[in-house]
Amino acid sequence: MEVSHDKYVRMVYSTVAPPENPPVPTPEEVARYRKEMKENNCTIETVKILPHNIGYLKFNEFPDASVCRSALAAAMTSLNHTDAIIFDLRDNRGGYANSVALIASYLFDHPTHLNDFYNRAEKSTDQSWTLPPVPGNRLADKPAFVLTSPSTFSAAEAFSYDLKMLKRATLVGETTSGRGHMGMAHRIDDHFTIRVPGVRVVNPVSKTNWEGTGVEPDVKVNAADVLQTAEKLAVSKLQKN
Repeated sequence: MEVSHDKYVRMVYSTVAPPENPPVPTPEEVARYRKEMKENNCTIETVKILPHNIGYLKFNEFPDASVCRSALAAAMTSLNHTDAIIFDLRDNRGGYANSVALIASYLFDHPTHLNDFYNRAEKSTDQSWTLPPVPGNRLADKPAFVLTSPSTFSAAEAFSYDLKMLKRATLVGETTSGRGHMGMAHRIDDHFTIRVPGVRVVNPVSKTNWEGTGVEPDVKVNAADVLQTAEKLAVSKLQKN
């Protein structure tokens, strides 16, 4: 990083020759991930209903939806009858785009374009959309708030940025870490691999992302006061409605 001035560039040395192509997770690795997610409730830390019927969900990763779909859906369903919802991403270190799309789906009543992922090596673009409307969902028109901090990383930043660009949520807290690119490994020889930015996230509204700048909250407030501030904002909005 000191030479390239790019936080994604890493030179990795291995005593064993690295594979030519990105390795596919082994069955053991998949089983270990599933076990970890089950033991940690898919990183869902708190699900509760605050005073004034405000839903609160704190989770510290966007886990693979193919593993954690039922846990994430259960958390959202438990808050389905709330009048507003707060997502606490202050300690969320990111994860999978498929769970970003899954959770965001509860906030819209129609499929919504969230992001594009441009792969530089393949010169290809993949789109990320919310899923079809969730049957019985009542959160699509309810006020939403996202709590952020400098420890809000990657996919958590994507979730925050997408909702901000779509004017679907109010962001409260501090500016996020600023990681809008994805590193990809390239083998140099039998011992060295270099990781460089390979995938760029492009938001369909802004035509850019949060790389290097972070996601700016709509309401800036220090960490100690974030939740209390979001609750007050939610109550105020509900009273106006």
